[in-house]
Amino acid sequence: MVENKELSIRIRQLRVDDFDEVVTMQLAAFPLMKPWKKEQWEQCVTTFPEGQIGVMLNDDLVASSSSLLLNFDEFSINHSWSEITGNGTLSTHNPLGDTLYGIEIMVDPEYRNMKLARRLYEARKKLAREMNLKRIVVGGRLPNYHLYADEMDIREYVQNVMDKKIFDPVLTTQLSNGFTLKRIIKDYLPGDKESGGFATFMEWVNLDYQAEGEQQFNTYVRVCAVQYMMRMVNSFEEFAQHCEYFIDVAADYKSDFVLFPEMLTMQLLSFLPNKRPGTAVRQLSAYTTQYVEFFRQMAIKYNTNIIAGSHLQTEEDEELYNISYLFRRDGSFDKQYKLHITPHEKKWWGVKPGDKVEVFDTDCGKIAISICYDVEFPELCRIATSKGAQIIFVPFNTDDRRAYNRVRYCAQARAVENQVYVVLAGAVGNLPQVDNLDIQYAQSAILTPSDVEFHREAIAAEAEPGDETLIYQDLDMNLIKRNKLAGNVRTWFDRRDDLYRIHYFEDGKEQVL
Repeated sequence: MVENKELSIRIRQLRVDDFDEVVTMQLAAFPLMKPWKKEQWEQCVTTFPEGQIGVMLNDDLVASSSSLLLNFDEFSINHSWSEITGNGTLSTHNPLGDTLYGIEIMVDPEYRNMKLARRLYEARKKLAREMNLKRIVVGGRLPNYHLYADEMDIREYVQNVMDKKIFDPVLTTQLSNGFTLKRIIKDYLPGDKESGGFATFMEWVNLDYQAEGEQQFNTYVRVCAVQYMMRMVNSFEEFAQHCEYFIDVAADYKSDFVLFPEMLTMQLLSFLPNKRPGTAVRQLSAYTTQYVEFFRQMAIKYNTNIIAGSHLQTEEDEELYNISYLFRRDGSFDKQYKLHITPHEKKWWGVKPGDKVEVFDTDCGKIAISICYDVEFPELCRIATSKGAQIIFVPFNTDDRRAYNRVRYCAQARAVENQVYVVLAGAVGNLPQVDNLDIQYAQSAILTPSDVEFHREAIAAEAEPGDETLIYQDLDMNLIKRNKLAGNVRTWFDRRDDLYRIHYFEDGKEQVL
């Protein structure tokens, strides 16, 4: 497995010349089963290239998925793998079919526990939505059944797996990725001794499927805000362990974004030499590389986008900045500098401001980050919204209820006036040995515009104040679009640009909004 190396992960279509790597992976993943023949593989890739998908970790193929299109009503539910795939040649593929049939999915054993199978299932779902297919169907092997065949029949085994009493690497994964068991198929792969020849007939229904004349369904983004407890730590590794716990939990909830609080890495000062505040905080720069690499690997490992709170670091100009990093689940990252520095940050640490409102492209649309004090300046979120941001993430760190209220009320205003979602995550707890960051108060929240379509309090989710916890919520992105166009009020479109405008500077040029 790749260690101590910069990781990059991506999904791509497989090609004919991937044959050798695919067969090598098959032999490692399924040592008791026959691998693809070259002519079968060439037929698959040329017949339905969109359905042959690979996961690349740096330059290595580490997981793959193969599928075809068909009208499933033309086949018996009690089919075999050979029958449904044309003996692996995809001769049964129907370009006009309404069902995506998954014929194989595999992960290199060396790269398991990185949620690569989830990426492949998500890629299949994305393909089904893009092609407007009714569903995905798979015949799932039961590779652990042979371990229990002497003590239970196949029906009991499947029920025990569904009840989480037994783990099966295929069925457990399919259930966790939204597939529903329809029935058990006999003699699906007669030569599959591990499964006893059995397979499960599994189905995922595309809720976005749009038949002619039907209205298209909404799309959702799941966001998670971590209300994180500041505590004394003895090493970077201990800090990382606390963070990974919450990332793991958020990934179990299949969150698309995980937001941590501002000044997250100030915890590290609890084990560093106690110096004057301005000198002490500059010690954090020594951990920037570890911080970046840790969260990059977490985003890849847990298949989620992470806004890793904020980190104070010095740059090439030797000045200190408060920076929030976005780590995408494909391994790339970007950063937003805090633009408005509080009097406290200036006095004690000498923090300098950034000079640009960034808007980031992600696999769930455009987002922006407004760090704590920045959300109290309405122009910044207005600029971000004008650039296409639909979700504003606000990592914050406040010491008492009054300071928190400034952030909370302004964040709610930004959601209303720009008709966007705003997600807040703050810290709780205390750092008694860190000067000028003694106590924290937070009530993290996920906020919406205030209109009929949303909760009457304009709060999608809210944490209990003071508790270490996390909150998560599905955000309907189509609802935001409709609210801007046809809400009871249209605060975005009804601005009086004949009366007032925002003038700002970006990349050396004056912009007018």
